[in-house]
Amino acid sequence: MVASVTKNSCQPSEIEGLISQQDIIAAQDDWPGFCDTMFKHALRRKKEIERVAKIHRDPFEPIMPVLEAASPVGEYRKITEEILLRMPDEKRQPRAAAEATRSFLLLRIGLHTGLRQKNLRELLLCRPGDLPTPERKLEDLKRGELRWSTREKGWEILIPSVAFKNANSSFFGSKPFRLILPDLGRLYELIDAWIDRHRCRLIGPAADPGTFFVKTAKITSTNAAYSQTTFFEAWRAAIPRYGIYNPWTGRGAIEGLLPHGPHNVRDVLATHILKQTGSYEQASYAIQDTPDMVAKHYGRFLPQDKAEIAARILNQVWEAA
Repeated sequence: MVASVTKNSCQPSEIEGLISQQDIIAAQDDWPGFCDTMFKHALRRKKEIERVAKIHRDPFEPIMPVLEAASPVGEYRKITEEILLRMPDEKRQPRAAAEATRSFLLLRIGLHTGLRQKNLRELLLCRPGDLPTPERKLEDLKRGELRWSTREKGWEILIPSVAFKNANSSFFGSKPFRLILPDLGRLYELIDAWIDRHRCRLIGPAADPGTFFVKTAKITSTNAAYSQTTFFEAWRAAIPRYGIYNPWTGRGAIEGLLPHGPHNVRDVLATHILKQTGSYEQASYAIQDTPDMVAKHYGRFLPQDKAEIAARILNQVWEAA
């Protein structure tokens, strides 16, 4: 039970420099009005604090060398190229080759789609020749699917809008997310190899979860489905191995990079589009969000000289002449 406090059981007293006797009398005479006054005072103080407050943890710090580059996506792409450069021999090290292929596809598909980690790790797989999962069923499952599009002759990702965190965003308009992955940089070659050979090697004797990405099933863990934690760890483990430049071994793609998770790839995409176009709206398309959200989180990376962006587009007319 909660004991009630009566007016007589708790007599207010002065606090030097903070609460005077006049404040106490004013509060007792008109408590609702006194609350309104204090509320307005708190709002004014809040705005004053916001002007001088500093962010002690910068969420962009791990990937700052990428975001500061002229082409953030081009800079981050160096990690996937490092994976290809150091790809183990599949015949001699089949499991290591499978895990390297998985790391490559994690980063490449993340870069092409800008999906949140939940949508990425829950992405179902429909093999070529199999019937794609009906869109109604995907809505019930709140999951997307990677399938082969015979019409487009390419790998297609289809995700119903209800599967997204911001399903009610104006970006979707109740329509599904649909994207054909480009056949560039050996992406299709590695997808085919992953589906044909590598994926089943990592699943081993465990039950197939049906997702495109699977974790390595071990003796102590026969579950091949990723959880939020294990998916984050898989992405984070790939960064020190292939992304962070090591001056002693000469390995690694980007100097100054720090370990990070899958969410940061969305920062890379939004910043890249923002730097190239200066448009919050176009940047929002890359990460399935709204221009207001992009302006709030990524406005600091908008090029200071906006006239340079316009000049770069106009100069293309003269270069083509």
